[in-house]
Amino acid sequence: MKLRAIVVDDEEFARRNLTMLLEEYCPEIEVIGEASRKDQAKAIIESSDPDVVFLDIRMPSGAEGFELLEEIEHKNFLVVFVTAFKDYAIRAFNASAVYYLLKPIDIDELRLAVDRLVETSTTFKNAPENYDIYYESLKNLSRSLLQNKKSNRIAISHTKGLKIVDDDSITHLEASGNCTMIYFEDGSRYLDTRTLKIYENLLDPEKFCRVHKSHIINLNKLVEYVNEDGHFAILKGDIRIPVARNRVTDFIKMLKEI
Repeated sequence: MKLRAIVVDDEEFARRNLTMLLEEYCPEIEVIGEASRKDQAKAIIESSDPDVVFLDIRMPSGAEGFELLEEIEHKNFLVVFVTAFKDYAIRAFNASAVYYLLKPIDIDELRLAVDRLVETSTTFKNAPENYDIYYESLKNLSRSLLQNKKSNRIAISHTKGLKIVDDDSITHLEASGNCTMIYFEDGSRYLDTRTLKIYENLLDPEKFCRVHKSHIINLNKLVEYVNEDGHFAILKGDIRIPVARNRVTDFIKMLKEI
């Protein structure tokens, strides 16, 4: 079954280009409508009940895309943000666990986004309560981008949906293939499909430190550093995390500055 999609962008060329790419490379998607304005997009969404909205967030002031989402009462669709934003905005997108495409659109990135949409759509349909958590993450994204403020709240994708957490509750993260296992101070853990490298770029560098190719620690949970039978960061709860030999010098230097 195809996902029914709407493309929202104030530039006609951008709308047509994305629609053509979806039609040519993404057979899982059926584009059922296009809109150039917020009111037009709202009317199409409310009348057609799409599965996904590809939404430009410069329409044209930067706020209309988020205002559109706020004004729709019954939200049961996923969003892919299409944007020319880079750098700081990408951190905000990743923190909210939303799908995004950077302009100009790369076909491989488009395919990856669609693959994830199909998987997430299936999960959400089996557990519709995930939409509430999902749209809370979009509100965090809106505040972060429009107010240019960094949020300490992170949305984590896991096998049953989404979980929003404060980064202070994370003790450490560990690479698990191309995924990341995230450990929390209450003893729970979640496997996220994003790589440890993404988390290294996403998390606050003043709070989190990559001490090994497979490990990132929360410095606020650090109790001790020991170098007996190797190099280890000891976290609260007597959690021992290895520190790579080639990172020891920088790690010790950083500890002295805390």
